[in-house]
Formats: sequence, C-alpha cells, structure tokens
Amino acid sequence: MKKTGWTLIIAMLALAAYLSLWPVPVEPVSWQAPVAPGYTGVHTVNNKLAGIQLIDLGNETGPEHAALSRDGKLYAAMASGNILRMNSDGTAQEIFVNTGGRVLGFDFDAAGNLIAADAIKGLLSIGPDRAITALADQVSGDPIRYANAVTVAADGKIYLSDASTRFAPKDWGGTFTASILDIMEQSSTGRILEYDPANKTARIVAKGFSFANGIALSKDGRSLFVCETGKFRVWKISVSANDLDVTQSSPLASVLLDNLPGYPDNLMRGLDDKLWLGFAKPRNPVIDAMSDKPLLRKITLRLPRGLWPVPKAYGHVIAFTEEGKVVADLQDPAGAYPETTAVTETHDRLYIQSLHAKGLGWLAREE
Repeated sequence: MKKTGWTLIIAMLALAAYLSLWPVPVEPVSWQAPVAPGYTGVHTVNNKLAGIQLIDLGNETGPEHAALSRDGKLYAAMASGNILRMNSDGTAQEIFVNTGGRVLGFDFDAAGNLIAADAIKGLLSIGPDRAITALADQVSGDPIRYANAVTVAADGKIYLSDASTRFAPKDWGGTFTASILDIMEQSSTGRILEYDPANKTARIVAKGFSFANGIALSKDGRSLFVCETGKFRVWKISVSANDLDVTQSSPLASVLLDNLPGYPDNLMRGLDDKLWLGFAKPRNPVIDAMSDKPLLRKITLRLPRGLWPVPKAYGHVIAFTEEGKVVADLQDPAGAYPETTAVTETHDRLYIQSLHAKGLGWLAREE
C-alpha cells in the first residue's frame, strides 16, 4: 500500500510539473473579452441555414472560399491545394490549378487573373492559362506568414490580410492549428497589406489585429472592412492608412460591428451593396473566461488536443450594410455543415463555404 501511495504522489507531481513547465509555443497576453451577447436580437436563434444542400466535390474537402468569375464559372479553393472550376450548379468539375499550398481567399483582377491569398505561398496571381506567378511573399523584408483573404480594387491595387506574424501554417500544423495558437495567445500581430502591381511593392496598411481575417472593399473603394476573428469584431479602415496600429485610436479606423456572437471569418460583397460574413465557430464561454488568465491558457495548451476547448459546431452567417446594420441572419444550431466560413451570393443562390466540409453548401436565394 505504501509503495502504491508513493507511486500516486510521484505521478501527481509529474503531472503538475508537466502542466506548469512543459514548453508551449504561445506567450498568452491578458485581455478582457466582452460578455458574449448570445443569440438574441438580430441574432435570435433560427433554422434558416438548416436546409443547406451540398455540391459533391468527390475526394476534395474544405471549400474555404468560392467565387464566380466573369465567365460564369464557379471556382473553389480546397484543402488539397487544388482550386476547382465548375459550372454554377456544380457540374463539369475540373482541377483548374494546384498551388502547392492552401488558398484561403481569392478575387479576380480586371485582366481575369485569379489573385489568391495562399497561407503557405503568399500572394499569387494565376492566369487564365493556369500559369502561377508569385506576387509577394514579404513586406519590407518581413515574410507574409499567413496570407488569408484578398480583394482587388478598381485601380488594380490588391489588399491582403496576413492573419498572424507569429504562427505560420507551414510551421504549426496547418491553418486551423495555427489559428488556434494565435487566438489563444492574443498577441495581436495580424495586419492588412496593400500590394501595388504597378510598381510591385507591398506596404502595411494597418496592424495590431487579433487574427486578421476576411477583407472587403467599400462600394466607393475608400475603405476596407476587416474581420478581426480573435476579438469578435469587424473594422472599417481607410485605404489611405499607412502602418496604422489599430490598438491606438485613429480617425482612420473604427469598429463597425463589435462583440459578435461568434468568430467572424471571411467577408464577401453581395448583391444590393450588402456584405456577407461567415462565422467559423460560435463563442465559447470557457475560452472567454480565460481571456484575462494567460497562465490558464498556457496550461490548457499542454492538455491533449481532444481536451482543448474548441467551440462546438454551429452554422451561422449574416449580411450587413456598410453602415453596420444587420439585414440577414441565417443559422443552423445543429451545425450540420461545419464552419460556415463565407457566403457567395448570386441572383439565385447563396454558396456557403467551409474550412473542413466535404461538399460546397448552397441555398436557394430568397427575394
């Protein structure tokens, strides 16, 4: 009995030492998460997303971003590195190109080139002939570590979110794990970049975001809307900003949507001048409660991955105006379609995207 008791004591001491001392890659920063609003008001629980249908993508997974080109073809970026091209109903699928990385967002420029934010490769241009050209993989000598979303302005300038300068997906187990590490750390190193194809230079527009994610331009092209995933909000930032730190007050940046009920992901312009936003996950009370407890967050990351407080599945997308008024809210509390990261709106459909789903979701668009 005495030997068994000592064995238990030693095991408990070893566990305590592990939870206290085992090295982890994050250095958590204390912050105060706002009290979650829950699913009330404009976000009252509904089942409008529950009837989602799927376009079968074969062996492909993770249609993180999808968009229609001017020729009416639907393009979708996959976890495999493939970008699929298909008819708008999902037929005639083909591999348009494989970047060798992981495209998380793309747009088309005036010449018909597909401009891609590749989390591994950086900013790419893919021509109609499928030739891949690297546009930028650094800014002022500093690597673009986590290219996430991209939008092309009417003047040809390209705006790109670099989600984290701490955790590059190529070094930290892929895009999902790298995002968890960044959001758990809350060091707010995300930034927005501008690439000018005329002189082939990149600059920092704004920095200080807790995981900079979705990006979209205002109708007049003077402002950028940016999702800050780690702090549940959407910013409006002047394109004229230069190396602006959003942690400091400035007339060039303001929070448009704050204290959202989930983790905002991609932004896409829709019809009638509205913007669509997808929530990758809902808020998690355990994670919120740890916001001002950096040591506890560090200990949490020493637990087996299966014990990490990853939020549950919950389908949720919204549309809002440039003034920040929510005009549509679609939910599926059952989370049958995982991680509703984005919405692409056409005249007859809403295409719902996901980081890990095995098909591309869609709903018939209601007038």
